[in-house]
Amino acid sequence: METNTKRRVLSGMRPTGRLHLGNYMGALYNWVRLQREYSCYFFIADIHALTTDYADPGDIRSKSFEVALDFLGAGLDPEQCVIFRQSAVPAHSELYTLFGMITPLGWLERVPTYKDQQEQLREKELNTHGFLGYPLLQSADILLYKPDFVPVGQDQVSHVELTREVARRFNQLYSSAVTPEVAAAASDKERMKAEISENVIETELLPEPKVLLTPSPKLPGLDGRKMSKSYGNTIGLTDSAEELKKKLRPMVTDPARVRRTDPGDPDKCPVGDLHKVFSTPETLAKVYDGCRNATIGCIECKGWCADSILREIEPIAERRRGFEAQPALVQDILTTGAAKAREQADATMAEVRAAMGL
Repeated sequence: METNTKRRVLSGMRPTGRLHLGNYMGALYNWVRLQREYSCYFFIADIHALTTDYADPGDIRSKSFEVALDFLGAGLDPEQCVIFRQSAVPAHSELYTLFGMITPLGWLERVPTYKDQQEQLREKELNTHGFLGYPLLQSADILLYKPDFVPVGQDQVSHVELTREVARRFNQLYSSAVTPEVAAAASDKERMKAEISENVIETELLPEPKVLLTPSPKLPGLDGRKMSKSYGNTIGLTDSAEELKKKLRPMVTDPARVRRTDPGDPDKCPVGDLHKVFSTPETLAKVYDGCRNATIGCIECKGWCADSILREIEPIAERRRGFEAQPALVQDILTTGAAKAREQADATMAEVRAAMGL
């Protein structure tokens, strides 16, 4: 078991193959910084991939390996954090099953993304137990490691709130039944709220995690919508200079700039949004002045944007190539990470089983 006193953070990402710029800025960019301050567990959510793609899962194993390469390329350090595949830790599925025994159906049906995703993914049959229950699997993913914080953007806070409700219900149902023997076996005594009586110890077996709000900048895709593989509008995290410039060339811009001589507004332009995230203040100043005064064309502006993005992603691609040349090392990192994760997860499950009388 880990003995450091750092507060713990946990997060995961579905394996959809190589990651794109939206994945990086929405999560990975912040994870790399969090690993320096917290005890971090980052997992590849391969079981979650089946909740929407069960009928055509593709090669989840190879996609998971691609995501692992991107994790490492982006700067996650196995010496500073635990990196593992969800399916390599069987306790995720076991705790999910046990949570299913106590979670009211209405809690799952009211999760905002449940009906939203059914509407967006009409071509798939999503009236399944797995799809309805994926937020509960997410709760199991989190509570298994008793993290202090879960890093999310503002739009994901509701998912963590469900996890907090599940933890609260579990603690209300089972904590009063915890015996001194069970409490003595707890893995994180320093974080347990214990009130000792003659025969029973009141304890919070599954501490409620807090939200760690992380910045997630507005990052449009090539068509102006949210960057997503399902829209086919992504910029790859390891795109070459040639690939990137080719993608940006037809990217939508401010509709007011029909002709080269028409003034525009970077605040109304998806390319302008990319500049705000990746360009230097000096470049951004040139973009605002040149666009609003029609002294630059959109092609020139997109060229500057490509240069700014490349400055961010080229080091990532270089590190990734280094790991790509050493597949045995990457597999060893995942195997070692899974062993560390199982150690923590098995300790939690020993407490859970005992509390539930199993």
